[in-house]
Amino acid sequence: MNNTTNRKQDALDYHSDGRPGKIEVVPSKPTNSQRDLALAYSPGVAEPCMEIYRNPEDVYKYTAKGNLVAVISNGTAVLGLGNIGPAASKPVMEGKGLLFKIFADIDVFDLEINATTADEFVNVVKALEPTFGGVNLEDIAAPMCFEIERRLKEEMNIPVMHDDQHGTAIITSAALINACELQGKKLEKIKLVVSGAGAAAVSCIKLYLKLGVKKENMLVFDKDGIVNTDRTDLDPIRMDFATSRKDIKTTAEAMKGADVFLGLSAANIVSVEMVQSMAKNPIVFALANPDPEIAYDLAINSRKDIIMATGRSDFPNQVNNVLGFPYIFRGALDVRATSINEEMKIAAVKAIAELTKLPVPEIVNLAYNAKNLKFGKDYIIPKPIDSRLISIVSTAVAKAAIASGVARKNITDWTAYQEELQTRLGADDKILRKLASRAKAAPKCVVFAEADNYKILKAAQIVRDERIATPILLGNVEKIQKIMLEHGIELGDVKIIDPRQGTEYDEKFAEHLFQRRQRRGITLYDARMLVRDRNYYGASMVEFGYADALISGLTKNYKSTLKPALQVIGTKPGVKRIAGMYMMLTKKGPVFLGDTTVNPDPSSQDMVDITSLINEKVKGFNITPRIALLSYSNFGSNTGPIPDKMRLATSMLKEKYPDMIVDGEMQANFAMNADLLQGNYPFSSLKGSPANTLIFPNLESGNISYKLLQELGNVEAVGPILLGLNKPVHVLQMDSSVREIVNMVTIAVVDAGH
Repeated sequence: MNNTTNRKQDALDYHSDGRPGKIEVVPSKPTNSQRDLALAYSPGVAEPCMEIYRNPEDVYKYTAKGNLVAVISNGTAVLGLGNIGPAASKPVMEGKGLLFKIFADIDVFDLEINATTADEFVNVVKALEPTFGGVNLEDIAAPMCFEIERRLKEEMNIPVMHDDQHGTAIITSAALINACELQGKKLEKIKLVVSGAGAAAVSCIKLYLKLGVKKENMLVFDKDGIVNTDRTDLDPIRMDFATSRKDIKTTAEAMKGADVFLGLSAANIVSVEMVQSMAKNPIVFALANPDPEIAYDLAINSRKDIIMATGRSDFPNQVNNVLGFPYIFRGALDVRATSINEEMKIAAVKAIAELTKLPVPEIVNLAYNAKNLKFGKDYIIPKPIDSRLISIVSTAVAKAAIASGVARKNITDWTAYQEELQTRLGADDKILRKLASRAKAAPKCVVFAEADNYKILKAAQIVRDERIATPILLGNVEKIQKIMLEHGIELGDVKIIDPRQGTEYDEKFAEHLFQRRQRRGITLYDARMLVRDRNYYGASMVEFGYADALISGLTKNYKSTLKPALQVIGTKPGVKRIAGMYMMLTKKGPVFLGDTTVNPDPSSQDMVDITSLINEKVKGFNITPRIALLSYSNFGSNTGPIPDKMRLATSMLKEKYPDMIVDGEMQANFAMNADLLQGNYPFSSLKGSPANTLIFPNLESGNISYKLLQELGNVEAVGPILLGLNKPVHVLQMDSSVREIVNMVTIAVVDAGH
């Protein structure tokens, strides 16, 4: 089974495992009591109904309409799959809804409709206007998509946008503005060649013309050749930009002396010679997916003065519609716009272009393993994980809607609006994606000590395919190969080592262990036997640099997995005590819990050491730790061994680390509720925002808490993250899922890169 087959099965499993699909409806109000239900439905629901009847605008006050977008398709032009019908398009529409939610906190109903004519489509969508705050049209074949969007924009009073057209146009326009600036070209003078004349290409051309590109300087090609005035097979939309030139017949001829090439067509139709024939300082946007019109490496190696963009995430300058549509709709919804007009689209273009020129946040640099991303040939548009997009682009769109007269709600305090946007998703809701980006930018070698297990092998396949890590597998070679064959796991030429069979490193590893533990009861003979154990062998590989990190613990208890790492690798210089931490991914952002796995009953001094380790690790995720030391007491309201211990530890921390944001002892609800804390204890150094890092008084309370959150709170747990060892070793929770293993490998790779 090859990687393509693996990826196919992974995609099918992703969509089918557990609850089928990718989205669900979640109540936003309490529903636990009879009173709640009486307010939510009959009889209480009659009150907002009558308020809306008296004032229709109150629908935005009493219902979800103002944050609800319909993603609508008839499945006639789905991705690169073509006309596969509405039902088959549903996974794509659910995916679009997911992107709306995670990037802009916009709720979505995806609607796949059996409508084969423009009239049918328009009638269905128009009838839905009372339900939605906006409509995102998706994957509708040209030229019908042009008529559908035009009519819906004319006949509806909510924002309507066909993202396949305008999303690509907006992002490439921002990229074009910046690329021309870098290459010393003016929009009104550039010679442009366009390959492709579908919906996206048409929209790009129209927007480029509005930005200053001249029609007489443009040559467009479709599958039947150049779009010129001699053609009789073209609709009026495409004829509008047909050239009258008769001397150009092929794309190769058109490319000679061209400044810009825009490809929205097919793979590998542009040659190196064609790129070399372009004008000085050329700009090439080869956006066919998954394979561009010319391979990235071929293009950039063909000449040094080129700026190149593709639709792929594994090369610089990815043109990705997610830079635009979530934030355009966010801004439109927030001012209750009646449409998304040209002014709003151009505002988005300029905002995206200008954002690229601002200093890049460190968290984005870290995510892409870059020391200093800055405006230049390899950075002409922002990265999708840039958290400033929501505030900058949405604000620009909202302002343009107000200025152009299509807004029904005015915003006067723009600073407050931007703060609201920044907090919509939680400060760091994207932390796992950011960590994965960092890992992919600098993949490391990870040794898996329990490779004779399906979950481990599946996780190894995923991190290899995703280029997060290069796996090394430890265990019985025949057993591992049998499991891989049974489950169709393809790992190529991955290294498999069985330490029990003896290796060339045995004596080296044994001598090192003996030197470290000879005064702890281990003889050289013992050491030779121990390094045949996979955990000792794996830790030794990391210690000697044959691997960068170790993952183990899926099938063994925590202590038996941790002991070899401590004996072989040891702790970092100055670290007296290791600790365990969990990262809990909540709707309000990540919350870090410690110690949850290592220290049963730490002293006040131990608490200081543990808190210091956790503080540094949280900062390593580019998050400012706000630390609460927990107890059943608030600032001396009770006495006893635990409150006294936590109170003393807090005092010691404040004295030793005056810049650390820490307070305690306090109860968990006060730590997590800023208003409650401020109202009762205004002196606390945590006032203003809740804690994001919780230190428990003992292992029992920490372990119970994270497991309760995981099971009852619908909170994803990432961990245990082991802190204090001199090199990256992470001990899995027994029976971790494949996803949890992949998360831990990702963190291990990031750790190894420090």
